[in-house]
Amino acid sequence: MSDSPSPLADPHIAFDPTGGRRDIVVLGATGSIGTQAIDLVLRNPDRFRVTALSAAGGRVELLAEQARRLRVRTVAVARADAVPALREALSAQYGSEPLPEILAGPDAAAELAASECHTVLNGITGSIGLRPTLAALAAGRTLALANKESLIVGGPLVKEVARPGQIIPVDSEHTAIFQALAAGVRADVRKLVVTASGGPFRGRSRAELAGVTPADALAHPTWAMGPVITVNSATLVNKGLEVIEAHLLYDVPFDRIEVVVHPQSYVHSMVEFLDGSTLAQATPPDMTGSIAVGIGWPERVPDAAPAFDWTKASTWEFLPLDSEAFPSVGLARQVGAAGGTAPAVFNAANEECVDAFLAGRLPFNGIMDTVTEVVAEHGTPARGTGLSVADVLEAESWARTRARELAAKATAEARA
Repeated sequence: MSDSPSPLADPHIAFDPTGGRRDIVVLGATGSIGTQAIDLVLRNPDRFRVTALSAAGGRVELLAEQARRLRVRTVAVARADAVPALREALSAQYGSEPLPEILAGPDAAAELAASECHTVLNGITGSIGLRPTLAALAAGRTLALANKESLIVGGPLVKEVARPGQIIPVDSEHTAIFQALAAGVRADVRKLVVTASGGPFRGRSRAELAGVTPADALAHPTWAMGPVITVNSATLVNKGLEVIEAHLLYDVPFDRIEVVVHPQSYVHSMVEFLDGSTLAQATPPDMTGSIAVGIGWPERVPDAAPAFDWTKASTWEFLPLDSEAFPSVGLARQVGAAGGTAPAVFNAANEECVDAFLAGRLPFNGIMDTVTEVVAEHGTPARGTGLSVADVLEAESWARTRARELAAKATAEARA
């Protein structure tokens, strides 16, 4: 590894330990991570208290119910036009009691992220989570990071503002590595091994993937996730993003980060040490345990997630990655090594292509074909020029526009 300072995620550093009950801000409260985190908090009121919630604004009834159950002081929505419906939903929940403060607009989540609390759980989906990530870090909060995109597209920006050990990863793969690293020191790490379920199309060739449908791609064999993440799992783009994330979190070179297919999704990732020992973190497929580590570290939350029943027989498989059928991981390594705005271009182009695929405007193989073309057109960014949020947003905007153009061209050609 490099001689740089302690990595962003370091299990040996208990960042700003305060003891007692922790105040938590949950961003992306109505999503998968947010709802599971809230359930965990409600089961452990002596350990955690949620002080504020944010959401996009599409599920105001659920957000209002969460606010009332948690008795939060502030609720935020990204969509200002959702405020009237949110106020009505809150009034129905609170009755004659005073309503919580309401914030709205694209900067509302970032404002909450900087508010007084111990930990910010960023469960927002997509690169819109970058500003809240930066705001939480700049305010000195512990960041439980489930929003991998903010780190991937803004890696240098995050590394510039984050203090060692300030980030606790919530992705199951990176929480697994985080816990395994606690058993050793950085100098003894040979490589990180990131596991992949292989998605619903494991074992298929590229030719066999040509005709798969959105319904096929959304039928994940082991995890229940949102549509974008599920399709990313089917293309293994999600695993490529996790390779970049592992590099940034743990300061491990790309050539020491390996991907292995593990269909059962029991082993969430592994760390191989110089003496030949490999430490694996394993639980049944469930995100609650990872969330508990994110908001509770360095303490464990009893019964946070299901454990294995070792009285029952089971088989665990580990298989090599088929890089021909699933070229996304190799492309992710390429853009991660290029740095600059290249990861933002990769991520934004993929999001547009996934939308086109789900809408029936692009074939499954067309997702990576189009992303690869957009990345190639973008080229390698200049080194030493610095990176700003504006740079990231400009690169994303270009990538989305170009991906839509190429997807539309592919559709027109297919129909001709």
